[in-house]
Amino acid sequence: DVLPQVRKRFQSILIWSVFSTCLRTLNYNCGSISFTELLCAMSSKEFEGDAGAPLPDFSTGQIRLDTVAPALGVSSRQQPDYLDYDQKGRGVVVTMFANTGVSYLLGIAGGGLYGFQKGISSTPSSKLKVQVNSVLNHCGRYGSKAGNTLGVFAVMYSLYEGVLDQIDLEQYTGVDSLSPPLAAMMTGATYYAPSGVRVAALGGALGLGAVGATYASYTVLGKPFGSYGYLFL
Repeated sequence: DVLPQVRKRFQSILIWSVFSTCLRTLNYNCGSISFTELLCAMSSKEFEGDAGAPLPDFSTGQIRLDTVAPALGVSSRQQPDYLDYDQKGRGVVVTMFANTGVSYLLGIAGGGLYGFQKGISSTPSSKLKVQVNSVLNHCGRYGSKAGNTLGVFAVMYSLYEGVLDQIDLEQYTGVDSLSPPLAAMMTGATYYAPSGVRVAALGGALGLGAVGATYASYTVLGKPFGSYGYLFL
């Protein structure tokens, strides 16, 4: 216990000796100015504008400060800076996944409600277990069927619309928003193609008519087309 105390006492004496030597040296070099006055004078020194040391002037050299370090706030342009905006929006794959997911959920919800009503009305018995079984069967049957159908519609429509957007038919035809009606028509024709030419033509006409009705409704309401960002809505 004695050795650490002696070591601390020796360190304190050494530090005080060095500090006293520095004070005497400063008083000798500065004459009548004390060390305290010297510190006050150094701390009270202010630069012009109270903004620290001035930056070097690069305006006459080969280096432009506004280009090398624009974060310093030095700019030679008088017009505002504009951020780049991607007008293309989401990609084909991202749009396809979003439309498919929303369509599948809507199909399950709508088909499930219809199956619920159908299951209650067609229950062969008044027992609770039989009614629950009938409701579950009908909800699963109609919900899965509607969800799968709307999901397939969304996949085909998104792919067709993405391909038509890449071709950019509006540039060649001069007609705005031409891709959604063509994509809907091709979707209906493709989905019902196994049932024959007439049924496929009817499916294409239904798809084209759905987009046309949406166009007309949005025009009457004064809303921009595609404002919901879902399929052609």
